[in-house]
Amino acid sequence: MPKRIIISVSSDLATDQRVQKVAKSCFENGYDVLLLGRKLRNSPSVSFVYSYKRFQLLFNHSFLFYAELNFRLFLFLLFSKSDILISNDTDTLIANYLASVIRKKKLIFDAHELFPEVPELVNRKFVKKFWTKIEDIIFPKLRYSYTVCQSIADYYNSKYRINMEVIRNVPYLQKNDNQKDNKEIKTIIYQGALNIGRGLEWIIQAIPFINNVQLIIIGEGDISDKLKQQVKSLNLSDRVIFKGKINPENLKSFTASADLGLCLLENKGLSYYYSLPNRIFDYIHAEIPVLATDFPEIRNIVEKNKIGILINHYEPEYLAEAINKILLEEFDTSHFSDLAKELCWENEEKKLMEIIHNS
Repeated sequence: MPKRIIISVSSDLATDQRVQKVAKSCFENGYDVLLLGRKLRNSPSVSFVYSYKRFQLLFNHSFLFYAELNFRLFLFLLFSKSDILISNDTDTLIANYLASVIRKKKLIFDAHELFPEVPELVNRKFVKKFWTKIEDIIFPKLRYSYTVCQSIADYYNSKYRINMEVIRNVPYLQKNDNQKDNKEIKTIIYQGALNIGRGLEWIIQAIPFINNVQLIIIGEGDISDKLKQQVKSLNLSDRVIFKGKINPENLKSFTASADLGLCLLENKGLSYYYSLPNRIFDYIHAEIPVLATDFPEIRNIVEKNKIGILINHYEPEYLAEAINKILLEEFDTSHFSDLAKELCWENEEKKLMEIIHNS
């Protein structure tokens, strides 16, 4: 009988590429996998080679959401067959930790970010203090854990004296047959959550200063409506296109057809400052340059591999100048295919499975 791994995450699974890759790797390495998430009113359908379950919750916002999520997860994990539990992010950790202790099961933790330092929590003192306290209690007891980049690993290892490892959130290696043409209208793409601190408001303001360019925004989030209203008020509806949520497979063709990818973050807490967004690697695999914020982990990838331009402020004219520099000077991407062979999930999977096999 293969060992059973239950993977928990608070997302709706549809666009969560990291948990999909982890689950698929476990499945293909002989484990019986069950992926747990939640189903929202507008969640698209999903189909995986492994088993999955999505909880429909009464609450989808505020503290009540986290309380209900962990209560439902805990009851499910308590009475479900499992050998290994993988908890994704601190918001699923309470349920997984309690179930692992009571059932005497192995627990592996995947930190996608510095959870108490995300922009949504950094100025909410009570909520931030609550999640920090959860980490203070549970993290020192974690035997197996990994995260998305070295800066976050170093932070947690130093604070809690644990051995958190690094599994980067990079794409699978695949052949890129897309042929870039010299189209008159260039395309800039943003893909990811539409939340505060992503520089989206600033880039929209920069569009009028850039000739012959269209901005494609893929994703949904807390400020979707605000951004759409901004575009409307600036009369940019023909130049800024919102595509909403797109599943990972269809997303690849959008990314590959673009001329420039955006990875702009504002310094709204350590989680953003230390982050290494997976969209940077998606751009490398699509062989398009990136305009990115000059934060430590991002700088390390962009400068070392010469994949784009770093910026450190957000005035519209400044952003427009940087974008024009990339688009008009035809940024060299001839080395991107070799980088993709190095920065791919096939390499990260080996480290992941070593952690799981040794747990």
